[in-house]
Amino acid sequence: MTSHEQALVSLFSQLALSFDGAVLGLALAYTAVRSVLKLTANSAALDKLCAAPNLSVSDLRSLLDSSDSDGNSQNKLVIVRGTVEAKSSVESGWKSLRPGVLVSNESGDSAVAIERSQTCIYTEWKGFFGWTSDIRALFVRNLRQQESSSLRTVPFVLIDGGRRSHADYAIVNLEGSRHPLPLTTVYHKLQPTNASPYTFLQALFGNQYPVGILDEEKILPLGKDVYAVGICYYRNGIAEIKSCKELPYFLSELNKDQMIVELTFKSKVLFWSGIILGSLSIGILGYAFMRNWNKWKQWRQQREAQQQRQVNHDDAEFENLVNEMDDVPDGQLCVICLMRRRRSVFIPCGHLVCCQGCAVSVERNVAPKCPVCRQEIRNSVRIFES
Repeated sequence: MTSHEQALVSLFSQLALSFDGAVLGLALAYTAVRSVLKLTANSAALDKLCAAPNLSVSDLRSLLDSSDSDGNSQNKLVIVRGTVEAKSSVESGWKSLRPGVLVSNESGDSAVAIERSQTCIYTEWKGFFGWTSDIRALFVRNLRQQESSSLRTVPFVLIDGGRRSHADYAIVNLEGSRHPLPLTTVYHKLQPTNASPYTFLQALFGNQYPVGILDEEKILPLGKDVYAVGICYYRNGIAEIKSCKELPYFLSELNKDQMIVELTFKSKVLFWSGIILGSLSIGILGYAFMRNWNKWKQWRQQREAQQQRQVNHDDAEFENLVNEMDDVPDGQLCVICLMRRRRSVFIPCGHLVCCQGCAVSVERNVAPKCPVCRQEIRNSVRIFES
């Protein structure tokens, strides 16, 4: 596990366990909802795939002609088995003089699609100061692209395999398709990179540095038998197949039965994962809700008890204040407010001339002085009668 992955796992574990697992429960609930949505889309794709006719390229014209005679739309979802062939080989006229194919640089095979990719492999050693990479991985993303790929395609068609005549063919339309192509690997080589003087410093401080480049080339060769799952329609009198976004397949090496088996297995996995994850999320969210509810009630009780103690303290203070204001002789009244009994003695002069509240007010002055002798005071002490 790389340093970036370790830092992410540590961060996600702390987030998941926060709020007594409420975040983990929400994440599981989100995953369960995603599983249900994927199950719905997968089930719809499975129904469409089961209803789609499985035929050859030569049967497309009769199928589309019969649907047109019934008054239905010519666009129809079909599963067509055929052989990959260059479009120039079936065209007539001056266009057929152009080769219209791609040639692999490594194997020399003719193809209609070539994908060349280079993957940079980095070291996972953290070095002597590898802990810095965990902190850096949280805030700094690696701006260097670790994988670069290029895909070149040319127009191609599907024909019936083993036939010399190309009277019946179907054009494959790749526009807007994000489905993977059934490519064949023809070149695979790992080339080590030369170390530089800067590499030692990178390794010392735990920075990742490249150790090799994986060069691959994949092609879609001519003459390969594939199955096309898509919308078939006529354009200028020629059958054309376009991918369907609702289906996970377009060009594949799997036949109809294998596709149905694979989608059925995925549907079962999504169904049970939705049930299991949904049950876990409900349990974790219920546990987190009860825990936080009990904590909130405990905090509320503590706050009410604290407020009650504060009210009792204020009542006691008010009662003492009232007692100090009742029946106080003139000689014992505070010289400042003339309402409460003298209770505080100023230090160091020792005069008992103020109540506690007025003594505190005198102490808060910038230059506190005794109201009788005008001597500077440091603090005051309350006197209690036994």
